[in-house]
Amino acid sequence: MSGAFKLPNEYWSSLQVTPQDVENLHTFLFERETPLTVRDLSAEFVEARIKAERIAAESNQKTGGKSFLPKETYQVGEDLVFPLLDWKRGKVTSVRAGVNPSVGDFDVLTVILDDRSERMFASNLGSHFLNEAPIPVPESDDLVPSAILRDYGDVIEKKLEAAFHADDGLVKIAGRWFPSALLIDINRGQLNLAEAVLDMSGGEPLPTGALIKDIELPAGENPKLAEFSLNYALQDDDRFDEVGPAGQVLWCLRRLEPDYVREVPPPLRYIPIEHDREALSAAMKNLEAQLDDELTPVSDGDSREGISSITISLIYPHLRAGTLPMSARARNLFPTAYESPRVRFTLVDGRTRQRIPAWVVLENGYVYGLREWYKSHQLIPGSLVQVHRGENPGEVIVEVKSQRSSKDWVRTVMVGKDGGFVFAMLKQAITAEFNDRMAIHVPDFKSLDPVWEKKRSFDELVLLVMRELTKSNPQGHVHAQELYAAVNLVRRVPPAPLFFLLETNPAFKHVGDLHFRLDEDSE
Repeated sequence: MSGAFKLPNEYWSSLQVTPQDVENLHTFLFERETPLTVRDLSAEFVEARIKAERIAAESNQKTGGKSFLPKETYQVGEDLVFPLLDWKRGKVTSVRAGVNPSVGDFDVLTVILDDRSERMFASNLGSHFLNEAPIPVPESDDLVPSAILRDYGDVIEKKLEAAFHADDGLVKIAGRWFPSALLIDINRGQLNLAEAVLDMSGGEPLPTGALIKDIELPAGENPKLAEFSLNYALQDDDRFDEVGPAGQVLWCLRRLEPDYVREVPPPLRYIPIEHDREALSAAMKNLEAQLDDELTPVSDGDSREGISSITISLIYPHLRAGTLPMSARARNLFPTAYESPRVRFTLVDGRTRQRIPAWVVLENGYVYGLREWYKSHQLIPGSLVQVHRGENPGEVIVEVKSQRSSKDWVRTVMVGKDGGFVFAMLKQAITAEFNDRMAIHVPDFKSLDPVWEKKRSFDELVLLVMRELTKSNPQGHVHAQELYAAVNLVRRVPPAPLFFLLETNPAFKHVGDLHFRLDEDSE
């Protein structure tokens, strides 16, 4: 093509995926016989769109008139197209003889272009570089698929995904799409065999390849097609759960998954408390972000992609449940999945290299599987757990900074038979580093159960905890972080509702640096 073919600046940001686009990708998948992700298909889509738009532009240009070549002669009234002027069209309005002894005889055309501008062109020239083959024009970034996907990939993928979901002829499993017409039929008996294999694994998830070997698929089938077909059939059967991290397909029987993976552990269950986060001070919001509470909403600016490790101060509900919070900071360290709300992965003890089977429960924001590990390290509420990005896919490293067991003065909660509780500074055996403000020794976890079961109003409960905390503080005030850790001994509460209460209830008086005391006259 002689001229520079271009697309409008807003072409990719405002495009609509057409039925023809989807049909083209159907054909592409049929030819490849390989399930592909929407990202893989985006590259094919962009190339096909550029090709189609180029052909349409060429066709449009050819119907606009004769292409101008300097060697030709032209008459008044002829319609011409000028390739090197971005295929602008024009009409010849006059022809006169040119005067240039060094060139010889030639004509000068006066042409009115589509934009109403007037230009002159030399014609009837036997020797001119434009009479030869078209000059190749380098492609601009708006025609290079890799550049287009870099700038508009997310927009294109979302629009393709929506179009695929609306198409009955395409099916998706583990982030990959394929025409349903090519699927191999997987019958009930074969699914029963898959269930038996997973039963024998005792709850340990298995890859699709391990199941295919035992379900007797017809010989000669395309291995990738067979694997995709089995994945699709398993996905459509409630007995099976796909629990692999993104890029890896692992199957488990739902009934063999731990109870606290299928349902939220009681200590983590939060009954929503009405509050307005916008009423929180900047200092409160800053502290909220540091507390790594999974119930704190994640905003668009909280991706934290550059983080490779974090340190989490455990609160009692997570210690009791054997879980870690999937906070805004933590979520990029743990495996995610294309679709599955539960992901099976491996935690690795950074010191002992012990491997711990664990689960990310994405929909509820926690990691499950640490109860025995917590016990082995004798952790208390407020203990510091370091989480690092794993060395291998599907692994995350956890460790505590251990110290020689020593007696330290630590705030300790003591519970009476009537469900009342008090705090006292007592010497306790401590084996790991802890957060001074959040450390609370609990001699017996079960002793707190009656307190959890008492149905106090939230305001009443916070006042009670605050009053008990101030008794062990000579200054008579409590930091918001201390109060957060203590309230979570007796009720699961994220930071925002608690901070909102401190900010708006006159019973709590701010005395500076997020320290509060009770104003007895306002209670």
